[in-house]
Amino acid sequence: MIPKIFREVIDLGDGRTISIETGKLAKQAHGSVVVQSGKCMLLCTVVSNYQQSDVDFLPLTVDYREKFAASGRYPGGFFKREARPSDGEVLTMRLVDRVLRPLFPKDYHAETQVMIQLMSHDDQVMPDAMAGLAASAAIQLSDFPFECPISEVRVGRVNGQLIINPTRAQLEVSELDMVIGASADSVMMVEGEMHEISEEEMVEAIKFAHEAIKIQCAAQVKLAEAFGKKETRTYDVEREDEVLAKKVEALTYDKVYAVARAASAKHERSAAFDAIKEEVKASFTEEELADFGGLVSKYFYKAEKKAVRDLTLNEGLRLDGRKTNDIRPIWCEVDYLPSVHGSSIFTRGETQALATVTLGTSREANQIDMPSFEGEERFYLHYNFPPFSTGEAKPLRGTSRREVGHGNLAQRALKNMVPADCPYTVRVVSEVLESNGSSSMATVCAGTMALMDAGVQMKKPVSGIAMGLISDAETGKYAVLSDILGDEDHLGDMDFKVTGTADGITACQMDIKVKGLSYEILVNALKQAQAGRLHILGKLVETIAQPNADVKPHAPKMITKIIPNAFIGALIGPGGKVIQELQKATKTTIVINEDPITEEGIVEILGTNQAGIDAVLAKIDSLMFKPEVGGTYEVKVIKMLDFGAVVEYLDAPGNEVLLHVSELAWERTENVTDVVNMGDVFNVKYFGLDPKTRKEKVSRKALLEKPEGYVARPPRDNNDRGGRDNRGGSRDNRGRDNRRDDRRPREDRKED
Repeated sequence: MIPKIFREVIDLGDGRTISIETGKLAKQAHGSVVVQSGKCMLLCTVVSNYQQSDVDFLPLTVDYREKFAASGRYPGGFFKREARPSDGEVLTMRLVDRVLRPLFPKDYHAETQVMIQLMSHDDQVMPDAMAGLAASAAIQLSDFPFECPISEVRVGRVNGQLIINPTRAQLEVSELDMVIGASADSVMMVEGEMHEISEEEMVEAIKFAHEAIKIQCAAQVKLAEAFGKKETRTYDVEREDEVLAKKVEALTYDKVYAVARAASAKHERSAAFDAIKEEVKASFTEEELADFGGLVSKYFYKAEKKAVRDLTLNEGLRLDGRKTNDIRPIWCEVDYLPSVHGSSIFTRGETQALATVTLGTSREANQIDMPSFEGEERFYLHYNFPPFSTGEAKPLRGTSRREVGHGNLAQRALKNMVPADCPYTVRVVSEVLESNGSSSMATVCAGTMALMDAGVQMKKPVSGIAMGLISDAETGKYAVLSDILGDEDHLGDMDFKVTGTADGITACQMDIKVKGLSYEILVNALKQAQAGRLHILGKLVETIAQPNADVKPHAPKMITKIIPNAFIGALIGPGGKVIQELQKATKTTIVINEDPITEEGIVEILGTNQAGIDAVLAKIDSLMFKPEVGGTYEVKVIKMLDFGAVVEYLDAPGNEVLLHVSELAWERTENVTDVVNMGDVFNVKYFGLDPKTRKEKVSRKALLEKPEGYVARPPRDNNDRGGRDNRGGSRDNRGRDNRRDDRRPREDRKED
């Protein structure tokens, strides 16, 4: 049976289109679509169980995978099968999850899976920009309780022109790289990196993206209507009790407000809130708690949230006593760890990050092997968030998606401030030791100082700040919070992180939880964030004003040498013998890369001992040394032979040439030692290749004044032994003794 296909096409306005198709693939899923642009095809399926899970949250899994067959490649490694997701795939999962999750009902707890697969790749299309569209379109075809369609687009700016879903080539020259997620009515998520743009430019890019998203949301509605929009499923909603809610609020609100106003530390405040909660529970009988104890906890947290928000909106005060634009106390330190290449500590209130920097060669670059992209990172940052940082004990199950996402944000914040000509591969690691507030922004600050401490010549220092928003739609009141606490992150309407230099924004991450946030409020929030960033930046500069002029004594020094490709083989040697012996002798690491465009070799020399590096450079110069015909060069005798002396060019140690006995002096030289001896230094003239011997010829006598009355001897038959044997006679080309012209028997010659 031929399936009935339903299709909608979105015009991107520059000859490119995106199509959404359903009805052909994966029809047993609750919703499935194929999204295509060019040759890039994404298959997205969604399934949600009809039974509610026994948890108090939505167990939503967003999974994004790129199949290697999509680009006609095999998976790398020993097992030729796709395994755990790459960091790039994890980042795409997070982008989609952050927009979808808030649009499910808060009491919908059914196990839900959104699976997005790259089935066909196009080098000109970046698939992650269409993942959000695919997920939302599939959900629109299902019976899930979902508020409204959403979509995500990437925005770039090339030569001042904003572009929707730019190609990778365009992105490489773009001034910004932002992914925006939104519904037709509200912007919900922003993430990206920029080249020091202003707050107004950032908002302009968000507006531009939102207009494109509105078109994509409308296309999803049309597709669902054509397909036949399913009736939303029914599910067991959470029990509600308005009378109980009012009772719990009456018992809770004033006490929580007082604790919040008391400006206590995190653990003291948590203990006080827990005590109030226990008092509230104690006001109910055991039978009542058995019947609706879960509702008591739920309404307690609602009352707690309302009290804390009201404190900020009414009095401009926060949980720790700060005003809305105050930054917590900051202290910093650099060069804390004696053995690492660079280190720093950044502490802001109850958040602390310890950052380290390690310098290496291109061999240590982070290799990226994805179906949609192959390459390497010469600057990368890893972020670790152990459970002790929040005073908890939890299972350790490898790197979490959160750690990948926060590390990537900090990496994007810093990477454009690392000079392109930095010779090192640079790895930054942030160890979060305390957390109450944004540890990713603490990572940016600690990373900046650690890089400068390591001697990485950053263009400008970068700082970061986490901001929050509390608003009241009824009264129109709102408060923007600088340097938010962990609790403020949960109870606010928006949390956003902004990083930048003194001259502009370098990265951002924004999650907006309130509908219809005005751009005016957004600009005001970004301006307040700018003031906070600059305050924090001042603290960093007080600690370390500029990068150290050089790397630490125990850190490796890196020298890069460009050589013609023709000399690479000589430097490596047969079977790698030359380079291996050179590394061992000089205690250095030597890495050679070939540039296919310039046809040159890039030699990286890494070592802690400058003398060893100099020895490698001297060896390279020696290998590349080519004397010019007619040039004069200083040489040193390194070996004595019967027919001459082997001399070494002083400008190119290791480059040797034979100085024939006939070129030592104008006078006849019987013994080489009559003119030169081991270790003698003098000048010679270079004549190039001798046409007879096809060997390089140099002469000492050519630089000496010819004796008066000198008469040149007739040329004699020379060979590799200088034309004489050890007895002072000469030999013909076949090695026969021809010291006498006659060939008579020895006896006859005796008679003579």
